[in-house]
Amino acid sequence: MHPFDIPELAPLTAFLTSLAIGLLIGLERERAPTARAGLRTFSLVAIAGTLGAMLSEHTGAPWMLGAGLLVMGGMMVATYLKITEQEDPGTTTIAAVVVCYGLGALVWYGYSQLAVTLAIVTTILLYFKAELKGVTLSLSRRDLVSILQFAVLSLVILPILPNENLGPYASFNPHQIWLMVVLISGLSLAGYAALRIAGERQGALLTGLFGGVVSSTATTLSFARHGRRRPELGLVAALVILTANWVVLLRLAILVAVVAPQLVADAAWILGAAALAGLPLPILYWRRLDKPEMPELAIGNPTEIRTALTFGALYAGVLFAAAMFSNLVGSQGLYGVAVVSGLTDVDAITLSSLRLFHLGSLRQHEAVTAILIALLANIAFKAALTVFIGGRQLAPRTLPGFAAVAVGALAGWAML
Repeated sequence: MHPFDIPELAPLTAFLTSLAIGLLIGLERERAPTARAGLRTFSLVAIAGTLGAMLSEHTGAPWMLGAGLLVMGGMMVATYLKITEQEDPGTTTIAAVVVCYGLGALVWYGYSQLAVTLAIVTTILLYFKAELKGVTLSLSRRDLVSILQFAVLSLVILPILPNENLGPYASFNPHQIWLMVVLISGLSLAGYAALRIAGERQGALLTGLFGGVVSSTATTLSFARHGRRRPELGLVAALVILTANWVVLLRLAILVAVVAPQLVADAAWILGAAALAGLPLPILYWRRLDKPEMPELAIGNPTEIRTALTFGALYAGVLFAAAMFSNLVGSQGLYGVAVVSGLTDVDAITLSSLRLFHLGSLRQHEAVTAILIALLANIAFKAALTVFIGGRQLAPRTLPGFAAVAVGALAGWAML
C-alpha cells in the first residue's frame, strides 16, 4: 500500500507543499545578514499555517487559524524589539513571516498552485531589494502619477463598466472598449518605464524601441524636428524613426494575439513580412553610428486620464463607424474607415476590426485586410511627417525604410 493511501497520511501532501514554500522563502532570508529568521523558521511557519487551517476546519473553531497568526507575528515582533537603534529593524522579515503563514493556510484550503506562485513572487520581491529600491528612487512625481493613473484605469474604472453589447449594431460594449484602453495604456506604460529605466542616452536603438512602444507618432515627430534642426543627427534621427515604426508591427501582433488569436496565422504573414522587409535599413544605420550624443525624447504621460478617454472615444467612434459602413456598403465601407483612422492611430482601427470579427460582423480575410490598409495609411502619414518636418536631408534616409515595410506588408497579404 502506498503511504498516501493511508487515511491518516492523506494530508501529508499539503504539509510537504507548505514545507517547500517555507524553504523557498527561508532560503532567501537566510542570506540576509539582518534577518532573524531563516530556513528553519520559515519552514516551521509555513507548516504552522497549514496546521492551523487543518485544526480550524476539523475542530470547528475558525479562531485557531487567527490565533496562530497572532502567535507567530507576536513572536517575531518580540524578537525584533531587542535590536539596537543602529541595527536594521527588519520589518520586511516580519511581513514575510505573516505571508508565509498565510500561504501555508492557502495550501490546506486547496489553493496550492496559487500559494506556490505567491511564494515565488514573495521570494523575488525579497531578493531584489536593492534593484527595487534603485528603481523607486529614480521615479519622479510624474512617473508615480502615471502608475496611479493606470491603476485607476484598470482596477477602478474597468470592473464597474457593464459587459454587454449596446447601441446600434451591438457594437458598443463599455467593458470591452475600456479593456482595450487598458491594454493600449499598459503597453505604453511598459515602454515609458523601460525608457525611464534604460535612459534616453543609452542609444538610438533603445530610444527607437521604447519610443515606439510609447508613441511612434510622437517619436517620429520629435526626431524629425531634431533631424531638421541638427543635420549632423540625420542618421540618428532616421534610425530612431524607422525603429519606432518597426515596433508598431510588434504592437499590432500583440493586439491580434490577445484580442483575436484566430487571426494570428493570417496576421503573421502581413506583419512578419513587413517586419523582415523593414529590418535591414535600421540595422545598417545602427552599425554606422559612432555613439553620438542623443537629443531628449519628449513623450507625455501615456496613462493620463484625458489621453485614455480620448483613445476610448476614438476607439468607440471607429468601432461604430466601421460597423455601420460595413453593414451599409460592405467591406468597402470598412476599408474607407481604415484609411482615415489609420492616418492618425492604427491601434483603434485594428482593435475595432478585431472586435467586429469576434462579433461575427467581419470575415477573417476582411479583418486582416482592414488592418493592412490601416497600416499602409499609417506608414504614409509617418513618411509625410518626415518629408515635411524633417526636410530634404532626412527624407532620403527614412522613405526607403517606410517603403520596404509597405512592400513587405503587401507581399505578405498577397501570399494569404
